[in-house]
Amino acid sequence: MPKHASPVRALFLRLVLINGTVFVVGTLALALSPVTISSPILLTEIPVLVIGLALILVATTVLLRRSLAPLDALQSVMERVDLLRSRDRLPEDDDHDLARLITTFNAMLDRLEEQRSVRSAEVLAGQEAERRRIARELHDEIGQSLTAALLSLKRVVDRAPAALQWDLRQVQDTVRGSLDDVRQVARRLRPDVLEDLGLASALAALAAEFTEAAGVPVLRTGDPVPAGLTPQTELVLFRITQESLTNVARHADAEKVTVSLAAGPRALILTVLDDGRGGPHVEGAGIRGMRERALLVDGELTVSSPPGGGTLVTLVVPL
Repeated sequence: MPKHASPVRALFLRLVLINGTVFVVGTLALALSPVTISSPILLTEIPVLVIGLALILVATTVLLRRSLAPLDALQSVMERVDLLRSRDRLPEDDDHDLARLITTFNAMLDRLEEQRSVRSAEVLAGQEAERRRIARELHDEIGQSLTAALLSLKRVVDRAPAALQWDLRQVQDTVRGSLDDVRQVARRLRPDVLEDLGLASALAALAAEFTEAAGVPVLRTGDPVPAGLTPQTELVLFRITQESLTNVARHADAEKVTVSLAAGPRALILTVLDDGRGGPHVEGAGIRGMRERALLVDGELTVSSPPGGGTLVTLVVPL
């Protein structure tokens, strides 16, 4: 076949060649064999014709099946391909007529994954910028307004008659609680501790905050955070841990959570394991968002249910 022939034309020529070869071989076998066909056909000649036809059909089927086998593999990959999961490609064989089709399909998946990664990076960067803006407004505007309200309430409480003091202190406590809530939301939106103190301190603060809010203890194990991680890698690890803990609080009904960070020579492995209800997982926006973040650092995220129950989130980031 011509090296640069289109896949359709090459496949067409292959099918024509297969059928023509089988027909020629069958004709030569019939012409050179001692078998004779009478007219009308005798009953003793019918088995010979049936056997010959069966051999032709078997040969044609085997040859066509071998030629069209890559199409089955292509269909299988098309049915299971997911741009948020690990790379899935067809093996390329330069000797096959469908080699260009397979190469083109693999190249298409490469382009789609690259475009998806670029778009995800842009969207997530926009989200982080919006988080920082909202956190800054919460801290600088609403936080300062609530602080000013607390100071004013303190002056009012100091001058108020004794009959109103208890009610005013209740209002003061409510405003103080609202201020704490605003600061907590701002910290979740913009992890200042990650920028100031690094990933280890940020994960420790995140675990403490989760335990305080959800009442579920978090056990941190594993190796020290390796030096030299990029800010993007640290942010991805932090956000995936944060989202995993959020899912535990919402869905798991767990009594304990273990967060582990293992540093190997070639990869960094983050695991978040809870002892909750586990079971089949429906991938919603949260898990798909974690997969998109993992792709930003060429990582692979898996969500599974261990035999002992609960849910295990694993992120593998190559170093």
